[in-house]
Amino acid sequence: MADLSLLQEDLPEDADGPLDFVSQDEMLTPLGRLDKYAASENVFNRQMVARSLLDTLREVCDDERDCIAVLERISRLADDSEPTVRAELMEQVPHIALFCQENRPSIPYAFSKYLLPIVVRYLADQNNQVRKTSQAALLALLEQELIERFDVETKVCPVLIDLTAPDSNDDVKTEAVAIMCKMAPMVGKDITERLILPRFCEMCCDCRMFHVRKVCAANFGDICSVVGQQATEEMLLPRFFQLCSDNVWGVRKACAECFMAVSCATCQEIRRTKLSALFINLISDPSRWVRQAAFQSLGPFISTFANPSSSGQCFKDESKNSEDSSAEDKDRMRDNDVVEEEHRRPEDAPSDLSAPHSSARLESLEGCAAKTPGHSAGDVPAPVDSSLLCTLSSESPQEAASNDENGRKPDTNSKSASRPDAGTSSPEATPLDQDMFNSFHFWRTPLPKIDLDKELQQDPEERLSPERTGDVPAAPLPGPPNITMATRKELEEMIENLEPHMDDPDVKAQVDVLSAALRASSLDAHEETGGVEQRSELQDEVCVSELPDCNISHDTCVPLISAAEENAEATPDYVHGGADVSPGDGFSPDEDRRPKVQDVVPQALLDQYLSMTDPSRAQTVDTEIAKHCAYSLPGVALTLGRQNWHCLRETYETLASDMQWKVRRTLAFSIHELAVILGDQLTAADLVPIFNGFLKDLDEVRIGVLKHLHDFLKLLHIDKRREYLYQLQEFLVTDNSRNWRFRAELAEQLILLLELYSPRDVYDYLRPIALNLCADKVSSVRWISYKLVSEMVKKLHTATPPTFGVDLINELVENFGRCPKWSGRQAFVFVCQTVIEDDCLPMDQFAVHLMPHLLTLANDRVPNVRVLLAKTLRQTLLEKEYFLASASCHQEAVEQTIMALQMDRDSDVKYFASIHPSSTKLSEDAMSTASSTY
Repeated sequence: MADLSLLQEDLPEDADGPLDFVSQDEMLTPLGRLDKYAASENVFNRQMVARSLLDTLREVCDDERDCIAVLERISRLADDSEPTVRAELMEQVPHIALFCQENRPSIPYAFSKYLLPIVVRYLADQNNQVRKTSQAALLALLEQELIERFDVETKVCPVLIDLTAPDSNDDVKTEAVAIMCKMAPMVGKDITERLILPRFCEMCCDCRMFHVRKVCAANFGDICSVVGQQATEEMLLPRFFQLCSDNVWGVRKACAECFMAVSCATCQEIRRTKLSALFINLISDPSRWVRQAAFQSLGPFISTFANPSSSGQCFKDESKNSEDSSAEDKDRMRDNDVVEEEHRRPEDAPSDLSAPHSSARLESLEGCAAKTPGHSAGDVPAPVDSSLLCTLSSESPQEAASNDENGRKPDTNSKSASRPDAGTSSPEATPLDQDMFNSFHFWRTPLPKIDLDKELQQDPEERLSPERTGDVPAAPLPGPPNITMATRKELEEMIENLEPHMDDPDVKAQVDVLSAALRASSLDAHEETGGVEQRSELQDEVCVSELPDCNISHDTCVPLISAAEENAEATPDYVHGGADVSPGDGFSPDEDRRPKVQDVVPQALLDQYLSMTDPSRAQTVDTEIAKHCAYSLPGVALTLGRQNWHCLRETYETLASDMQWKVRRTLAFSIHELAVILGDQLTAADLVPIFNGFLKDLDEVRIGVLKHLHDFLKLLHIDKRREYLYQLQEFLVTDNSRNWRFRAELAEQLILLLELYSPRDVYDYLRPIALNLCADKVSSVRWISYKLVSEMVKKLHTATPPTFGVDLINELVENFGRCPKWSGRQAFVFVCQTVIEDDCLPMDQFAVHLMPHLLTLANDRVPNVRVLLAKTLRQTLLEKEYFLASASCHQEAVEQTIMALQMDRDSDVKYFASIHPSSTKLSEDAMSTASSTY
């Protein structure tokens, strides 16, 4: 109550005599002082009462009745008319609640009865400061688990639901929605799903206030991660689709920012078929800010397609969904591993591989066509929807359109056999060895007896029904083509309408997609004139002969659907072979000309990611878009796998030569991670040249390489690794000589590099650098260098023969032990101290090679050297068993030296030579010596 004792109030002028106000307060009880100042008309006094409540409770905590009395006065103080008093009171509530929790035997249920109602009531206070303070207090109480679960359900959630009612104040409603979203991870799935989720879904559709929708969109990912996959897909995804098509760009931008979190809470099928097309819409949004946020989230979104069995990534947080996902992956792995050898005949490859590319093409068209002029962000033109969306769906075009408009979850049992995530397999399959697994088998279930062209010719009603999902027809009946002549005419009209706007890169990409669809439709019509058996043989010739007539603009740097992709669809054997080749198995001259297609993520997403290096993107989207691309590239590479590195190679090389040093710095910090993903052979072929370029770059870029130098070099072959021995010396030269942290990091890395090189290499190349660092001007660099030299002594001494170790010790004695500068002689003592502490040399070898030269420093003319010597002998050397158990001549020499130091003329030397080793900490003493002498 020290604060209260300093308060003053105006005494009446006719008071009898001077009254000692402080003495009068000391005569009052804690409750008396509380009552006195709580009733004061001075606002400042009442504020101080609120601030001193916790101290008052501590004074009376032994008496339960007094504690209850204080809590009752808190309730009365909560009705104060001054907002600053109420805000001050609310700031103290979390501290008071924690005190009540620690003293529950004395004041049971105190928080629930007296404090929580105040917090909840202040959520709707008229004053903004009071509301903000109460919101912060509520979240702090939930985070510290000071609110009982029953109270959350009966007292907190009902109030928040009332505050979000349609007739509620606009500001209060927005803040209440934000509180509901923030408290969801704290209260758990059950309460969130029962009490918060229904109102959250209503708020997502609030037509009157876009602020509410924006808050919902910003916290959408957190809600999805709490409620899990089922609730996300059934209740939240339809709302998310609506928010992504909102007419306010701020709402759409918030959706783009949380897209990865939403994707993590959905299944692979929804992620591939629904979210991918939705994300393409956001990337093509008219608002630059939405496009900017979407491109920043593109890499993280692609990473959610990673295969957990191969990449070790799993995006399911709750245990139940994790188990289900794991079981699903195991079933899919088992189904994919029971493919017979005959299922991979060359004649079957075109049918298997055309499906994913056709799927990627159609998904791209679905996403981009939705953004054409004359349509809203969420609408897909009817001609495109009816002709393209039906080709890979088991439902009719009308049903598909209805599902998209109503946000209804599609029937997961009615997957098409050609859908990428179909987990079915032929019943007559037999198991193969585990080494036959690759990413192609994982993502694409082989369908050996199906002809995709005939499958695409079926009527939508004749597609695979839910009961026949696993029953693949051997010879489907031919039917009319899905892409009719009328539809092709409509596509041509759409292209003509978009051509005047070709200056916009997004419109240009849409034209490329529509041109590719038109090209594909004409190609399919041409192939229908041939026999089924001749299709596989003539596919290459058809593509090559008609390629000059393609309407795709080759000026586009990274079109969504390129001519190379069409070529891949026409020659799938080549792509399949590329996927099965083991990493690094030689690189043909045509390696760079391989089509940038894959089957892991929708091709449209990858193409958009590759386009982030296009200079036009920096002008129309974000000036730092290349940096975002570089930041997420390791995650994208891990998702695609090393077999699809050819898709990213050119992009990585472009980023590595970017004009912005921040982009190159980002790559430099992650090149070691990418090397782990790609393996040693791809690393040697593609990453080593870029790594060499980074070594000669700016210091801001070089530091990224240096911090992970060991991690990168250990992945290289020994011959390639030795080439960098000649370049390590270059790290001693920096753009700024004051950049001592650069040299300190070099010393740290050299310690790790000792294990990668032979003793001769260490002695010839690393030793000169280490001795140079030991004489650095900055003490922090020297401290790490002492550790480096001691580890070097250990490695060279254990080598056979140990001549390198002896030579290094002799060099230490010559260059440091006999150095004319006292700092060099002190460095020699530090090295010896480190060698002893880390047992880098056997004590008998230390006594022979280093100790005689160490003891000669007892007569050094500089006290700082003698002080450190006294510490080393007394607190380090004499603690070793070798000098405690044996009565050798070495022990006698040490004792004589210590006795001489105890009689030294310097008081500090005498002190440290006489002190018992256990009475002080060596590290602190050594550091104190370093700080006093450097």
